[in-house]
Amino acid sequence: MSAPTPSVLNLFKLDGRVALVTGASRGLGASMASALAEAGAKVALAARSDLQTTAKHIRAQGGECEAFTTDLADRSAAAKLVEAVIARFGKIDILVNNAGIIRRANFLEYSDQDWDDVLDVNLRSVFVLSREFARRVAEKKARGQIINIASMLSFQGGIRVSAYTAAKSALAGLTKAMCNELAPLGINVNAIAPGYMATDNTAALRADAARNRSILERIPAGRWGESDDLKGAVVFLASEASAYVHGVTLPVDGGWLSR
Repeated sequence: MSAPTPSVLNLFKLDGRVALVTGASRGLGASMASALAEAGAKVALAARSDLQTTAKHIRAQGGECEAFTTDLADRSAAAKLVEAVIARFGKIDILVNNAGIIRRANFLEYSDQDWDDVLDVNLRSVFVLSREFARRVAEKKARGQIINIASMLSFQGGIRVSAYTAAKSALAGLTKAMCNELAPLGINVNAIAPGYMATDNTAALRADAARNRSILERIPAGRWGESDDLKGAVVFLASEASAYVHGVTLPVDGGWLSR
């Protein structure tokens, strides 16, 4: 008699895996970290702000996590973070590059400093974290997953967010470039592009009655996204359920791009 076929749900389990999530103190990062913990992963939480709320939530649900306070604006921080997480957990299997900042100004007034700050956190730190993570996974000939958090501005231009758009557009390209080199090494590289989400980054848009109305009118789902809307996507891309998914930027946008 042949062995029973494993349940497809088992493909989504992350038992025995270690995930590093940057920008995990609140919003999208906190929800994704919680989702990975719910699926069975041990989670390294990284952010420059207080991580205790996220950590308490994960532990209350029976999950295991560790907080790492770090500021990815510091050019030496990314490589140090990878080493610190490996020292604590022994390995990293899953990297979620979520940390990001946004600076708004008209293009003619956009400062060099704001440009440099946004590109350093939103793009350069992703490159360094991914490189350091991939080196260690490749050395062990292990499986790994890199999940970059892109944006609707990976596809569109936006208004008053020149550096953010440049970084998120580049991130979509970097996802493909890393896929081409890392897939043969057993590392899946994909991205999630959240739609218009109710987070701190969009507070100004939601407070502007005209902008808020125009955005909602374009979203087929008829609402702003919530942080928990990313839970299924991040678990899918972190698990064996997506073993043959490489180089994709997955919109989770309520249908925004289809309109």
